[in-house]
Formats: sequence, C-alpha cells, structure tokens
Amino acid sequence: MSDHTTDPATETFIAHRNLLFTVAYEMLGSAADAEDVLQETWLQWVKADQGQVRDQRGFLVRITTRQALNRLRTVKRRREAYVGSWLPEPLLTTPDVAENVELAESVSMALMLVLETLSPTERAVFVLREVFDIGYDEIAEAVDKSPSAVRQIAHRARQHVDARRPRRVVSSSEGQAVLESFHRAVETGDPQALLEVLAPEVVLLSDGGGIKHAALRPVTGAVHVARRFAGGIGKFGDRLTAEPTVVNGNPALLVRLDGEIDSVMAIRIQDARITGLYYVRNPGKLSHLTSATPLTLR
Repeated sequence: MSDHTTDPATETFIAHRNLLFTVAYEMLGSAADAEDVLQETWLQWVKADQGQVRDQRGFLVRITTRQALNRLRTVKRRREAYVGSWLPEPLLTTPDVAENVELAESVSMALMLVLETLSPTERAVFVLREVFDIGYDEIAEAVDKSPSAVRQIAHRARQHVDARRPRRVVSSSEGQAVLESFHRAVETGDPQALLEVLAPEVVLLSDGGGIKHAALRPVTGAVHVARRFAGGIGKFGDRLTAEPTVVNGNPALLVRLDGEIDSVMAIRIQDARITGLYYVRNPGKLSHLTSATPLTLR
C-alpha cells in the first residue's frame, strides 16, 4: 500500500500558504504575480536546511517579502506604460473576509490603490507592520534595513496612507445594502436610481488594459457616471447581467455579457453612498474568476 503522507516541509508551506499569498498580493496587487512569488518561495523553502530554521513562519514571510519586492520593482516600471487606469486584479473572497472589517479594508480596491503610491520598501513595511502586525526586527530582516530605519519608514508610510484612506470603515451589512440598491439601478438602467446611490463626488476608474473598451481617464461626478452606465446598459439590454459577489473582501458586481464574464465592478462606500467605482474589464485580470474558488485570506 502506498504512503500518501505529506513531508513536513510541504505541510508547513501549506499551513502558511494563505498568509504568504496575502502578503504577496497586498504588495503586488496581482494574483498572478503573487502566485509566481509563492512558487519562488516554495523553491527556496525546500532547498533550506529545515533543521536550522527556528521560526518557520518568519522564514517564509521573509522569503516571500524579498521575492515580492524584487517583482514589485519590475512591475512598477511596467505599470508606468499601462494604457488607461491600472486597477488591482480582483479576488473572489469568502464571506468571512468581509466580516473581518480590518482585513476587508486592507485588501479593498481603494486601499490597494493607495498602496500603489508608496515606494516598494514603504509598501512592504506598511503591509507587514500594519496588516500583519509583524515586529520591526523581523521586518528589518525581510527588507534589509535596520530596525530604526524600519520604524521611520513605517511612520512615514502610515501617515501617507492615513491621509488618503477612507475616513470610516463600512460594516458588511451597510455594504450589502448599498450594493443591493446599486444592483437594482444597474439592472433597470434607471438614471435616477443610479443618482440616488452615487455620491455627488463619485469617481469611476475603468481598467480595460488597452484590450477592452474603457474610459482612459477617471470619470468624476454622479451625473457623468450615471450617464455612462445608463448608456452602456441601454446599448446591451438583456445581454448584460449582473450578480452580487464579494471581491477583495468588499461588495461588488460580477457582470456577464452573453453569459460570459465581462467585468467586475467593486465599490467604495461613504455615508451609505458610493464614492468610488472600480470597473475591471481587462481580460487578463478576469480569466481566473471563471474557475476560481473564493479565497480565505491569511
């Protein structure tokens, strides 16, 4: 009879995989890049002398962070030449992620875009410290800085993010209520219903990646955003359907055209109205949604 037991190195990696994926994703904003980082982390992990590793979790986080930093410096240059607005790759997440308010905010489209404005090292330090509460000494090893330098970087990054992040964290129930109103408005194509759920200062960001039609610049203001949506809905009629889902721990709509996934619309909410719409149409960022199992992060 064959032995199907898993070796200790594999068991340890699997036990920490969700954590490592979340670290890499929050640093990179791309599930595909995060998976590549995990593959590189695995290769280094199995080559390591397991008996000499005292803190397995810390060791794996350190490898993942270094690999993600290397990749982030490369993709940042690539994103500078991106056609139109660049948005993070949407992740289908389990309902329990939405219930964890702090985790849901940390992977939200809104905060992920704020993290894009940090330097690679600032982003790594912020994610490790603010999201995962990792100690300064451990972070220092991961980013190749002294603990005192890491403290300064963390303070600077925290100030930068706090000045740009949503003022108030929205509860899961409030988010669902706003999404239901938005869903009804999208399904009917009623401009007035859209205006009622959109904040006057709402901003629509669209990511077609130069492949699918999408606004190249942000669309600002409820009237302009409602007009754009009403026009698109009217053009496609019953061929366009939308279903509620949870993306990056927050309410979103999965949009299908002729039964095929066309886009994801994630929302940012403030005072029970939508202040931000993140409209991802780039097929390269949606391909995994057809077969993806919702993720439990951490």
